[in-house]
Amino acid sequence: MELPGFAVCMFVCLYASVVGYPNGKVRAACTSMVPCHGSSPHLPPEHTITVNGTEFKPGDSIEVHLSGPDFEGFFIQARDAEHLDSPAVGSFVLADRRRSQLLTCGRTKNSAVSHTSKVKKKDIKVYWVAPGDAPKHVQFLATVVKKYRIFWVKIPGPIVSQRDVLSPTPPLTATSEAMSTSHPVSYISKPFSASSCGIMKFCIRNPTNCDPGSASCFFLSFQHEGNSVFIEMSGPSEGYLAFAFSHDQWMGGDDAYLCVDEDHRVHVSTACLKERSPPLLDSENALEDVSWRLADGVLQCSFRRSIRLPADKGRFTLDTSYYIFLADGEASEGGLIHKHRRQPLVTDGLYNVTGLPQDIGGSRAPRVIKAHGALMFVAWITTVSIGVIVARFFKPVWSHSFLLGKELWFQVHRMLMLTTVMLTSISFVLPFVYRGGWSHQAGFHPYLGCAVMALAIFQPLVAGFRPSRHAPRRQLFNWFHWSTGTTARILAVVTMFLGMDLPALDLPDPWDTYAMIGFVAWHVGTDVLLEIHSYCLVRKAEVIEDDRVQILQSLTSAEAEGRLFKQIVLTIYVCGNIVFLVTFLIAINQV
Repeated sequence: MELPGFAVCMFVCLYASVVGYPNGKVRAACTSMVPCHGSSPHLPPEHTITVNGTEFKPGDSIEVHLSGPDFEGFFIQARDAEHLDSPAVGSFVLADRRRSQLLTCGRTKNSAVSHTSKVKKKDIKVYWVAPGDAPKHVQFLATVVKKYRIFWVKIPGPIVSQRDVLSPTPPLTATSEAMSTSHPVSYISKPFSASSCGIMKFCIRNPTNCDPGSASCFFLSFQHEGNSVFIEMSGPSEGYLAFAFSHDQWMGGDDAYLCVDEDHRVHVSTACLKERSPPLLDSENALEDVSWRLADGVLQCSFRRSIRLPADKGRFTLDTSYYIFLADGEASEGGLIHKHRRQPLVTDGLYNVTGLPQDIGGSRAPRVIKAHGALMFVAWITTVSIGVIVARFFKPVWSHSFLLGKELWFQVHRMLMLTTVMLTSISFVLPFVYRGGWSHQAGFHPYLGCAVMALAIFQPLVAGFRPSRHAPRRQLFNWFHWSTGTTARILAVVTMFLGMDLPALDLPDPWDTYAMIGFVAWHVGTDVLLEIHSYCLVRKAEVIEDDRVQILQSLTSAEAEGRLFKQIVLTIYVCGNIVFLVTFLIAINQV
């Protein structure tokens, strides 16, 4: 019979971790007084509780005053000072109904007070009425929420006692236990060092071999010390850094650790990743020796974790091999984290951080996606572009050269185009293999990619039905063949533009866009130059029969006079394409 109640409680807590309690209806926290905000309480408290008396008898009213820096929410109770885990005692009367409201915790009506809205306040005053069965000593406790992820739990207030009863000796300190879910935090005085990487530390660095003191270096290290592991993490961050242990290279069911910048203070916590949902931060931290530093745009944090923790903590054991993720992203006011904009850094294999020390790098793009991008660049920057130039301008130049029984220009053109189809087909399959299906998070890129794939296959199929050179339908075929190929090339360039900035690849901005614009300008410029050259040759011809000059066919034999010029242009064009290709391949390899 207890399971349904537990399930309801879990649902309430999980729901609250998303939306919070802006209206103050916090009955789900009556026992623990811990808001389900997905993070650990802060230490020490900034707010105080005062009362207007230290003694009472049943029926007496005591003024309770909560004050301190601006806060949004609060939760006040009175409990047996000798048994702080016991239910709330007594009842409250409001002094300001606009800012406070009464709640019933357990069986005692009006036994708690909370906020009515998120409007900031500096103080709250209420009145506590002592019950007839009041314990000998009563202590007031308050939970205060400054912002969503900045709060203090069970702030200890004064202890009031029934008349003619001695005050408790020694003073009760049970509230310090309630607040012990966070360990003391210290400050890091200087950047981390990579000198022990591969010797005493297991390190992950991006870029490879970068200096942790650099403003562009992402650094994660693990040092095995007895039954624990000391962990350091640093990197440029706009809000948070996080890493996770995973059994695979997919997000979900992972053991995560976050360092979040909360108003120039770093909060370190553990979390669990559920598929692509936001991380569920643990209310209790299993971390020790927590330290942090914020300087020059670099966030640093370090902490210690036992290699093995109780199963109920939900943490992985650290003496097993895992894939390791390293991510960064933005955090809004109050430490609420947002989804990382770019792909996390992921190790290329399984690693045991307590094993042999290593100094490795990682990749923000899976190898399969890298291969996808590389093959598409090879196909649509080199092979197809050169093939088009050859077919368009080198028919008269290579008209008397043959290869395997066919004109040289035609064989070169066909070989390059079939290579394009083959590379595109292989590349097209890879993202589906990686994703296990269709990607709904890639925008228009996959849709345009399908269109390019369809046109790439359609072109050689149509070419197989090409009419003979002097057939009446040859001109119509030429127009159709050119239109289909040009459409495929334009769509391919647009698709590559969109794909370069997707999280799975995300080439460096803004040079990737400039490089692609440069390639398009390079190709169009070469095409225009050769068109002008062909036009000039035609103008030099002694006799031109206008009705025989047809678009998309060799213009006249006069173009043969420009062989040397065209061959020089083609050589420069091919070299330029190779430069663009190598540039993109290097960029892909580095992400």
